[in-house]
Amino acid sequence: MEERPISMRHFIILGVLSLVWGSSFILIKKALISFDPFDLACMRLGVSALAFTPVIIYNRKRIPWHRWKLFLTVGLCGSGIPAFMYFLAQTNINSMISGLLNSLTPIWTLIIGIIIFKNPMDKYKTTGVLIGFIGAASLMIFGESEGSNSNLWYGLFIVVGTLCYGMSGNLVKHYLQDVDSIIISATSFFLVGIPALIIMLMRGSIFEVTMSDQVMYSFGALLLLSLIGTVLATIIFYKLIQETNAVFGSSVAYIMPLVAIFWGFLDGEGLGLVVLISMALILSGVYLIKKQAKT
Repeated sequence: MEERPISMRHFIILGVLSLVWGSSFILIKKALISFDPFDLACMRLGVSALAFTPVIIYNRKRIPWHRWKLFLTVGLCGSGIPAFMYFLAQTNINSMISGLLNSLTPIWTLIIGIIIFKNPMDKYKTTGVLIGFIGAASLMIFGESEGSNSNLWYGLFIVVGTLCYGMSGNLVKHYLQDVDSIIISATSFFLVGIPALIIMLMRGSIFEVTMSDQVMYSFGALLLLSLIGTVLATIIFYKLIQETNAVFGSSVAYIMPLVAIFWGFLDGEGLGLVVLISMALILSGVYLIKKQAKT
């Protein structure tokens, strides 16, 4: 698709996408009120896979099924493992911290690209990586001093999740450039989500949940997270990239933490000096990496 000049419409789409993805962390928090984190991760993957099933059926002849191992790996790294990491992390950290640590994704993408795929490194990227990780470490080490009841070391699960996202992005870039992005997303979700749904049903704990208004509230949050925050947002993101460019689309990394902090603040989560300084450090690191990527 031919790249179009960036217009006000594209900025509006970017804002909507940032709002949707930035709201994911408060939705995770609300879903956890009534459900086990393992079941929630399986349900999120399963619901998303079912939603992508029509795409699989329609494009079944275009999908290179002989590369299923690669699609499965992309699915595990890009959705499977992170789903469990984020739900588990937010049993002990708030949505604000989760959204902020999520900004490590482009930093891990760069590091994995350099170490595994031999992408070039320079002093600007090195500085960005160091500043970003200093911000994340400061948040987990000193954040509890502000009176939070969270165990911020659970933030390491978010770090693992963002590392997986970084691996997934590099795999797609280096090995799946010839495949339509929607097919990549649908196939990888299908290969991971259907088994996750089966495992959840075999596990059986979901059937022990007693139906109530609170359970329906949590399930509604999960549906929003799966259908809007995963399926629809993925389609919007790929469309935005096709009409503009990857650099413009990646600007979502700057806005998402602000949205997560906004929702967390409204939900009564504390916003202290350590959080603000850590956010500034992480986003500064991301900015250095992205700025250099443009040149």
